Amino acid sequence: MNTKSLKSYGYRTDKAMRTVVRLERVTQKLQQKTLNYLSDNNLTFNQFKVLEVLYHRGNLNIGSITKLTMSTPGNITVVVKNLKRDGWITAIADPEDKRASILQLEDKGKEVIERVFPEHAKNLHNNMEVLSDDELDTLFDLLNKVYKAN
Repeated sequence: MNTKSLKSYGYRTDKAMRTVVRLERVTQKLQQKTLNYLSDNNLTFNQFKVLEVLYHRGNLNIGSITKLTMSTPGNITVVVKNLKRDGWITAIADPEDKRASILQLEDKGKEVIERVFPEHAKNLHNNMEVLSDDELDTLFDLLNKVYKAN
């Protein structure tokens, strides 16, 4: 298979395109590992994200959860409905806005995230073991720079 591009758009543009493709492939590979781990623990990625953000950030409204989990309002609404149905979270009235509610973890949800999250963190740590501490810092700083510039 010929992997050389038939057309060049200039060294820097070609390198930028290859870099973006590599980022996407790394992201997909790491996400698939995460999805497999969560599936083994009977969780969807979106359920995990909601439980994780409530566990680490505390009680939040749906808008905040949607933003922090980088999800869509429609998707989060379904996930939240199912987590409430299963007794993992509950909704309490928002004292500042009677039309809204605040979501909080129930003991059942806390047990799930406390069981699953430490191994998830360990998996992420292990995935980055190929990098030295300095390389990991540099990678983070460079990605952060690109993120902030766009």
